[in-house]
Amino acid sequence: MSAISVILVIIVAFFAGLEGILDQWQFHQPIIACSLIGIVTGHATAGIILGSSLQMIALGWANIGAAVAPDAALASVASAILMVQGGKFDLSTITGTIVPTGILLATAGLVLTTLVRFVSVGLIHIADAQAEKGSYAGVSIIHLFALLLQGLRIAIPAAIILAIPASAVSNALNSIPDWVSKGLAIGGGMVVVVGYAMVINLMATRELWPFFFLGFVLAPLTSISLIGMGILGVVIALIYLTLENKIGSGGSGTGNGGGDPIGDILNEY
Repeated sequence: MSAISVILVIIVAFFAGLEGILDQWQFHQPIIACSLIGIVTGHATAGIILGSSLQMIALGWANIGAAVAPDAALASVASAILMVQGGKFDLSTITGTIVPTGILLATAGLVLTTLVRFVSVGLIHIADAQAEKGSYAGVSIIHLFALLLQGLRIAIPAAIILAIPASAVSNALNSIPDWVSKGLAIGGGMVVVVGYAMVINLMATRELWPFFFLGFVLAPLTSISLIGMGILGVVIALIYLTLENKIGSGGSGTGNGGGDPIGDILNEY
């Protein structure tokens, strides 16, 4: 990997760490982070395949109470780097070895998350002290420093993995027994099911169920390209919004639609 590619990968890793907190541009999502790393290293197709595979697993990751989910940003960055360093871009290796290894690293990386959050608690007290002094600049600096730690939380492990020779990474991946990789792949598939269940639970409204079943009908139609599917989705969305707005501004006089919460949220914008 060239020096420019290494620098760009670390930059992507840094922004992925920031986005784990900011949630503005979704750089921490696997489909984005893996694709970007694939692009900057010259393996865009493999990066997209890895990102989409890992994204379906990350759908089932959620923080529940004190239980913290695996870090999607670290899983994305680590798995993408391992894929590039290992030099194997076939689908079986990506889904059977790279993805499970990235998940394991992300789970182990929860220690970094705990450490950064522990330091952030102390930074909050410092920011409170600056606020009592009336120092706006002091409060801003403390907040920016805390955000910087979030970026370094992903960038530093990425740099460490990049420092490992590609031959060592390839040998380590090849030494993983089949029963381990297959077991991790099965476990990852089970998490995908959980992700699907969460998505279905979120969209379980009377107004959205028809679109859910429509997707199953259209999915087997191989004659429609991805571009055609995308255009069809946009057209259906526009029709839905148009009809929803007409119903919402109709005879009821409330303007809030027919009880569809998603439609009501869209109307707010």
